[in-house]
Amino acid sequence: MATRKVCIIGSGNWGSAIAKIVGSNAANVPTFEKTVNMWVFEEMVNGRKLTEIINTEHENVKYLPGHKLPPNVVAVPDLVDAVKEADILIFVIPHQFIGKVCDTIKGHIKADAVGMSLIKGVDEGPDGLKLISDVIREKLGIIMTVLMGANLANEVAEEKFCETTIGCKSKELGPVLKELMQTANFRVTVVEEADVVEICGALKNIVAVGAGFCDGLGYGDNTKAAVIRLESCGVADLITTCYGGRNRKIGEAFAKTGKSIEQLEKELLNGQKLQGPATASEVNHILKYKSLTDKFPLFTAVHQICFEAHPVQEFISCLQNHPEHM
Repeated sequence: MATRKVCIIGSGNWGSAIAKIVGSNAANVPTFEKTVNMWVFEEMVNGRKLTEIINTEHENVKYLPGHKLPPNVVAVPDLVDAVKEADILIFVIPHQFIGKVCDTIKGHIKADAVGMSLIKGVDEGPDGLKLISDVIREKLGIIMTVLMGANLANEVAEEKFCETTIGCKSKELGPVLKELMQTANFRVTVVEEADVVEICGALKNIVAVGAGFCDGLGYGDNTKAAVIRLESCGVADLITTCYGGRNRKIGEAFAKTGKSIEQLEKELLNGQKLQGPATASEVNHILKYKSLTDKFPLFTAVHQICFEAHPVQEFISCLQNHPEHM
C-alpha cells in the first residue's frame, strides 16, 4: 500500500508543536511518507527568512523558540507547492484566514485528500453558525476531520502529558489519523461526533476571555469558577484555556489596562492571532439573529465589552442572569 504524504498548513505556535509530533511519527511509522511539508507564511526574523531558519536550524525561532523540529519537517513558503500531492492536510491557522487559504489551494490538491482541522473557531453562515470544517469541506470538496483538546502548544512541545480528541465520522480513517497524531505523551481518542468536538473547541475561547476579565478585575477563584461553569462545554479544554491560554491573558490585560483588544494582541502575542473575541462577535451575530442573546449572557457580555464599549467592570453582572445551560 502506498505511503500517505502529510502537509501541515500553518506554522504558528500550535502548528509548530503539532509539527514535532507529526514529523516524528511520519519518520517512524511506515504508513506515512517521511518528508512532511509545513507551509510557513514567509517573514523576516533578524534579517533572515523564517523558512530558511527552520530548514537549517530546525527551529521555529519566532513562534516556538527553544524546541527542535524533526529534520524531516520541511518549511515551504509557497502554499500551492506545500500542498501538492498531499494525502492528509492538517489545517492549523487562525480561523479568519481559512477562506483565503482554501481559495488558494483549490484545484491544486488531490481529489481524495483528507483534511484535519485543528482550528478553534466558527464562521457565520446565512442561516447560523458554520463550522470551520464545513467551510473547508464546501470550498475544497474533501473529507474533513477535526482534532481538539486541552492542548496548550508549549506544553505539548515540552512533551508534557495531555489528551486530545479526534472527531472522525469514518471508521476506516480514524485509526490512520490516530497513528499519525498519538505519542506516549499525547494521547488520542477518536470519536464519530466530529461536530460536537469542533463546537466545544470554538466556544470555550469566549469563556476564556471572560476568565481573563475576572483576573484583571482582581476577582477570586470562586468568581472565576462561576464564569467557567456557565457554559460547561468541552470542560478540560475550557479549564486549560481559562488558566493558561492567550485568550485569558488578553482578557486580563484588557481589564487592567483599558487598551483595545487589537492593541493588546499586537503588544502581547508576538504575531499570534486571538480567537476568543472574534468568535464572540460571530456567535453574537447569530444569537441576535435568533433572538437568543438573553439565553447566553456570558457570551453576550464578552462581545459587548470587546466590541461595544461596555465597561469591563460590569462584566460580572452577567452571572446574575441565570442562563439556561447549553
